[in-house]
Amino acid sequence: MTAKPSMTPDRFLHEQLAAASPDLLRELLSTFIDALMGAEADAVCGAPYGVASPDRTNSRNGYRHRDFDTRTGTIDVAIPKLRSGSYFPDWLLERRRRAERALTSVVATCYLLGVSTRRMEKLVEQLGITRLSKSQVSVMAAELDEQVEAFRTRPFGRRPLHVRRDGRPGAEGP
Repeated sequence: MTAKPSMTPDRFLHEQLAAASPDLLRELLSTFIDALMGAEADAVCGAPYGVASPDRTNSRNGYRHRDFDTRTGTIDVAIPKLRSGSYFPDWLLERRRRAERALTSVVATCYLLGVSTRRMEKLVEQLGITRLSKSQVSVMAAELDEQVEAFRTRPFGRRPLHVRRDGRPGAEGP
């Protein structure tokens, strides 16, 4: 007897999230990537977007759009442009396959365990981003938490199916 190949928890969770809603994981990835790039661009600029500060060293100047291909589909990534110098999220676009796997794992972990600031900070550090302040991490956690909570509390469009004892699905209970 041969053993069945085992499935990693990340892959299992990814498949379960994709089965729950095909667009859920893509939306969560998009939100997380946008929040992470925004927080990192704020760190490079020395102040949050739209806030006047004496500590500001640079400011934003629009976005560059790039496609990021994932297993859940293509995500349009809006990369912040800076007035002087440049910002490029090498953690995302240089190592596409590894980054996509890591981001999927981070988003799935946030979905499964809930999103706390401390947990988000550890997950972001695992991606190799260490320049973020506590408040930036907190904002990112709040944005992702809102989207996760909206999915968890969404109304169902129709009455859910019940499975009868004989295993056949039916519109009504036994």
